[in-house]
Amino acid sequence: MTKGKLFVISGPSGTGKGTICSKILDQRPSIRMSVSMTTRTPRNGEIDKIHYHFTDHDSFRNLIEADGFLEYANVYGNFYGTPRKQVMEWLDEGIDVILEIDVQGAMQVRNSYPDAVLIFILPPSLEELRNRIAGRGSETEETMKKRLGAALNEISQVGEYDYSVVNDDIDIAVDKVKSIIVSEQCRVDCENVELTVDKYKEEL
Repeated sequence: MTKGKLFVISGPSGTGKGTICSKILDQRPSIRMSVSMTTRTPRNGEIDKIHYHFTDHDSFRNLIEADGFLEYANVYGNFYGTPRKQVMEWLDEGIDVILEIDVQGAMQVRNSYPDAVLIFILPPSLEELRNRIAGRGSETEETMKKRLGAALNEISQVGEYDYSVVNDDIDIAVDKVKSIIVSEQCRVDCENVELTVDKYKEEL
């Protein structure tokens, strides 16, 4: 069986990476989206194992010690991370998996699973990113500056990724990410070559 591919999608807040992931999952139901684990309290409407795997700090730390995460971070006193077990099981079953995580998490995944394919979603411009964030109506001028500064810092790390996609038009951006997925599925690698050759040998 050909091993599945792990796709990591990152980008600054406001670039539309969440929408891109949702559309890809709708159009390619064979792909799975990893559900993160967190120690924070569920918000209204959030369902365990759907939005997050909710757990306590001790259980999370035990998983860290057991190398149970592909990536994790402590954000304002709460842990967030991608559990390794489910992702690896899907990949071993030949299922492709998407992770929507930040740059810091993506670099951890690259170290813990070098075969991961990293895709960075870029805004058309910082001005357009400002407009998108401002459209939410929840930012002061001070928090806006912090968000744009954080975005610029993330964008400066795009060279660490395998691909970049500018989200100027959401449908075009989705098509580009799907094209990356298809091309990576067709990539020749040593492990899959051996499996493919064995498959044809069995037919002799």
